[in-house]
Amino acid sequence: MRLSTFSETATRFLFSPANWLGLAFAISVLTLVGLGWVSPRLSGLALLAYGAGFLCGGLWLGWPRLAGPDWGELTFGDSEDTREATRRALAAIRRLVNTNPDRRLSAATGTKLLNLCDAIEAMLAQWERSKVTLSIEDTFHARYIALRYLPDALKSFWSIPAQFAATKALANGMTAETTLAQTVDELGQKVTQLNDALAAHDVQAFLDNSQFLSEKFGRNGAEGSDGLVVLK
Repeated sequence: MRLSTFSETATRFLFSPANWLGLAFAISVLTLVGLGWVSPRLSGLALLAYGAGFLCGGLWLGWPRLAGPDWGELTFGDSEDTREATRRALAAIRRLVNTNPDRRLSAATGTKLLNLCDAIEAMLAQWERSKVTLSIEDTFHARYIALRYLPDALKSFWSIPAQFAATKALANGMTAETTLAQTVDELGQKVTQLNDALAAHDVQAFLDNSQFLSEKFGRNGAEGSDGLVVLK
């Protein structure tokens, strides 16, 4: 868990559901005092009300998360083994989505990210089975979708203040979360293209093998070297 600056920690605490519920309870007591329905001498009950609201909010909606995501888990060197690094990257991304710090991700976007992780995993497994040599461009994309493109998108998304991520329109006219969801869709399309390329190689290899077997053991190969028909 990385250390956060004071401003980051304070922001997470201030915008946490538990703090908001505590403030709502405290304001309710102060409102009653202001209306004269509760004696001013009991204004101190606002502190108790805040504590009760904070406790209820923490138990019901979750406690404030004072530390941000550990981006060290999503930082990789070019010399690392691709397969092992990708497995660690996908595991870290799944943990990030499941813990969802600051509740940044909607359920729909979280599901898209998890589905993309599954698709990347399936693509790499197929690539390993096929032993196919992809083009230089496709090889680059296959390596860096999980190791760079997706981690960088998540880091950029989490760098935006939580209160703006889901509501503030960016220069592209969309919110940060909508932009992230679109990026995930685009990466998913690239993974599908890579899967199709691998499948095409596998299909061609199957056809080549079938043709070889047909020529060797089919009708044309039914005769022996002396011209006699070999019984099947």
